[in-house]
Amino acid sequence: MIISAVVIWTIECGVPKGDPQDIDSGLIMADTLSRQRRSENMARIRSQDTQPELIVRSLLHQAGFRFRLHSKRLPGKPDIVLPRFKTVVLVHGCLWHGHANCRRGRRPKSNADYWNRKIDRNLARDAANALLLKKAGWKRIVVWECQLKHPESTLRKTILKLNEESSKTAAAA
Repeated sequence: MIISAVVIWTIECGVPKGDPQDIDSGLIMADTLSRQRRSENMARIRSQDTQPELIVRSLLHQAGFRFRLHSKRLPGKPDIVLPRFKTVVLVHGCLWHGHANCRRGRRPKSNADYWNRKIDRNLARDAANALLLKKAGWKRIVVWECQLKHPESTLRKTILKLNEESSKTAAAA
């Protein structure tokens, strides 16, 4: 009842809340935070050096792998670049990258149109970058946030994939 009253008040008083794009499409969402506070919260969401990424980097480094970070020369600025193996490691958040069959990858039910558009755009961008990387001869390893509940097994699987890739590369040479 309170939310609908806020939306009605917002519409009647002509004080739009949310993104102007959403207002044009008729998607007005009542927010419990002020614009400034919401902006501060969203600014804290990182795209680089996230906790899952730091865990994967630490595990790879401990295992003796050396790598580059966020190479601007490659499509999508991959999280971890292993030039020796011509392989990139992408650390994906389950929600943001639409991890199928994952509890954390479920799409939010509130403001569903917004989230569906956002996650679909991320999936399309991921697919386009994967294709560009493949055309350039790079291999991809995707590590999902939920896999890091068991970091040792994730590291083992990643190392096995890297060893497979290096043996294929050595056999081709």
